[in-house]
Amino acid sequence: LGSNNWVLAGQRTTTGLPLLASDPHIAFGALTCWYEAHLSGGSFNVVGGGYVGVPGIIFGRNPRVAWGITNNICSQRDLYQEKTDSQHPGCFLYDGTWEPAREVTEEIKVKGGETVRKVVRFSRNGPIVDELLPAPIRNTGPVSLRWLGASPGDELTSLLAANRARSCDQFREAFRQWYVPTWSAVFADVDGHIGYQCMGRIPVRKAWDRGYRPGWDPQHQWRELVPFEGMPAMSDPPQGWIRTANNRTAPEDYPYPLSGTWGSGLRAQRIRQMIEEKPALSLADCQRMQLDVLSLRAVDGVPGLLSLLHGAEGDKVRRARSYLQAWDCRMETDRVGAAIFELFFQRWCEAVARERFAPELVPLMSGAISGLALELLREDRHGWFHRVQREKAAQGALERALEDLEKLLGPDMDQWQWGRVHTIPLRHYLSDRGALSDLLDRGGQPVRGNGITVCNTGYDPNYLASLGANFRIVADLDDNPPGLLAISASGQSGCPGSRHYCDQLDQWLAGRYHYLPLDRERAEADAETRQQLLSRSSGPSLARKGQSRPRP
Repeated sequence: LGSNNWVLAGQRTTTGLPLLASDPHIAFGALTCWYEAHLSGGSFNVVGGGYVGVPGIIFGRNPRVAWGITNNICSQRDLYQEKTDSQHPGCFLYDGTWEPAREVTEEIKVKGGETVRKVVRFSRNGPIVDELLPAPIRNTGPVSLRWLGASPGDELTSLLAANRARSCDQFREAFRQWYVPTWSAVFADVDGHIGYQCMGRIPVRKAWDRGYRPGWDPQHQWRELVPFEGMPAMSDPPQGWIRTANNRTAPEDYPYPLSGTWGSGLRAQRIRQMIEEKPALSLADCQRMQLDVLSLRAVDGVPGLLSLLHGAEGDKVRRARSYLQAWDCRMETDRVGAAIFELFFQRWCEAVARERFAPELVPLMSGAISGLALELLREDRHGWFHRVQREKAAQGALERALEDLEKLLGPDMDQWQWGRVHTIPLRHYLSDRGALSDLLDRGGQPVRGNGITVCNTGYDPNYLASLGANFRIVADLDDNPPGLLAISASGQSGCPGSRHYCDQLDQWLAGRYHYLPLDRERAEADAETRQQLLSRSSGPSLARKGQSRPRP
């Protein structure tokens, strides 16, 4: 549901050397999956954010190269409907032949309990997973999953090689053996080069269809993988900048089918607007861009909505229309127009889905119909609305949204600011266990943005900021000594007893960053505590007993 990155060549920066920014979007919580680290030793000198438990840095820089990652959301899996027959028990049909299923017994040892044994059946396409599907579609018979991640890859070696890269070319080459997942990497080096590489591999299908594939039909088998050289890539583009934000990264006529389910493109469009607003951008400009909350959905949709509401009756609707007319389309915490439009748009998506889908499908389809819904605020070229008039549907959606806001915030429309609806919860994974939430949970403050602003704070059905840009970095390749700016919404410590538990939230909300140096001497000087890990075969007996050395 998110992530942004961009890189600017020296011709587009105030320093004459590249600038890079990256912010992954993932669920907010009291604990984060990102861990800030400086790895120094041997062939490594790299700083940034890594994924907890995985060696290496995913967003960061070393002395010569900086990089950032977003999700490219290309399909690396397929669900196959399998055909069975009572005359051929334990078999699946393929190309006219009944092939015996393969079975694997998995054993899960449970401490203090009995070992769980589970038999997993496989067709040629993969394990049978129909019991894991949503309840309404579990009655279709066996469904198998083919996933590229079940095949051998060498992602860890790729990541560590990228951490040691000394140029853009070396960084790109590091991902030749990276298969899963598909990511969009932007990168820059101190020699002034910038680049983009779509990491991962994508299966090539003869027929590209959504939904189940017939497992018995050879025409629906994977033919090959898009070769590394065939994945979208870019080096030193003439415009002097590259950006990705889960948007489509290649045109429709690209030689290989990318099988993507990309985002709306609104964040990518806004990033481009901000890059092209100035001939040269600074480090502070990149920080400002990461905090931008202009909603291009509102920029496109509010004029059409106001037109549909022209002549609408009712004091509340007319007053809401005046708030929308005065709104600057920014998702700031103090904007009433922001709250009205966001809740309206959710109700509008439901109205759009209701026109063409059965009632039981409306909740599902309304969550995936926002692009069409936005277009229908402007015009209805193809007669989508046929049960009710489009104007009446828009007014009805607004009336329901106003009822929602009144229930949430009371009858005084002046108090319907977006920040009173949209707050950031930092919940712990154990907060639902008795009263642990009082000890472990943090957050609750108003937060700017929404799910389609560059400052992505998303929202759940209760309009809380459930996910978004919980980690941000900005790197200046002209920085000497080298380092980068970073901030985490949750903070570094996962221990509620630590003063660093969730201690970066206030700075994150205020749009402030801290500095992560690559210089080891400076890092040592800044250290608050030290912990030395010793193997059992080395060090004094104190360490062999599993005790730590005293900390200075």
